[in-house]
Amino acid sequence: MLKTVNNTFIKMKKNHVVLLIILTSVLHSFAQNDSTCPCCSENHKAFDFWVGNWTVYNTSGKLIGTNKVIKLQGGCVVQENWKASNGTNTGTSYNFFNSTYSTWNQVWISNTGNVLNLKGNINKNGSMVLKSKLLQGSKGSYYNQITWSKNGNGTVTQRWDILNENGEPLGKAFEGIYKKNTD
Repeated sequence: MLKTVNNTFIKMKKNHVVLLIILTSVLHSFAQNDSTCPCCSENHKAFDFWVGNWTVYNTSGKLIGTNKVIKLQGGCVVQENWKASNGTNTGTSYNFFNSTYSTWNQVWISNTGNVLNLKGNINKNGSMVLKSKLLQGSKGSYYNQITWSKNGNGTVTQRWDILNENGEPLGKAFEGIYKKNTD
């Protein structure tokens, strides 16, 4: 009889251990995946300063385009919708924080078929800096690097630099000053 009681007690103990392991796993899973707002971390909000309806000027003050930047998918994606003032050049980018690699990523697609893939993060000055992989062109290897900087007056500066394989500047492809529309 004592042996039967001991066996029953051991089986109950094993069941409790298994139940405890399952409960711990489930609770850990819920803690990792907050379904109420999976993209509400500081990292996911790091590019929110670019969200808005913008008029874009070059450094001389000439209008060069408009850009509507919105958040989609519950705040997990920042979508850019560019239209040049000449009316012919347009493009869209999808920007997102990849939690697995702790990087911001951009995929840019233009109406001319150009595609640009960038990866990076916020730097110590609060600017978003995204860079391509090393690319091969007719004049050699280069990187595309785009930096978005918040300015004290509420504008945002976007600068696209071309860098050599050592990361040194070769030239500037674009620089725009984003002024938020008030309407």
